[in-house]
Amino acid sequence: QVQLVESGGGLVQPGGSLRLSCAASGFPFSNSSMTWVRQAPGKGLEWVSVINPGADIILYEDSVKGRFTITRNNVKNTLYLQMASLKPEDTAVYYCAKGWIMTYPRGQGTQVTVSS
Repeated sequence: QVQLVESGGGLVQPGGSLRLSCAASGFPFSNSSMTWVRQAPGKGLEWVSVINPGADIILYEDSVKGRFTITRNNVKNTLYLQMASLKPEDTAVYYCAKGWIMTYPRGQGTQVTVSS
């Protein structure tokens, strides 16, 4: 079955950086588009970025453009999200999900907290 395991979250000061990882198994990762979504406290799920299998089509939600970078390694079956210039409003649980701008199936999430 689809298994997605996120890691790399933590507490970071405003302006800082983090790199999230998502280890995928149970499906053909190299043939699958992948999405990062997040859920801030008290809010619904919001898509952050999406990447197609060949990594030549990539989209970002407007608020993260120029600050976040999505990449993938189809040999390691791993999805990444490099986050820079982090802001308090980026605080959320970040999930990876299988599919093009999909929210399910997704992993258990990793908490990112941006605070001084």
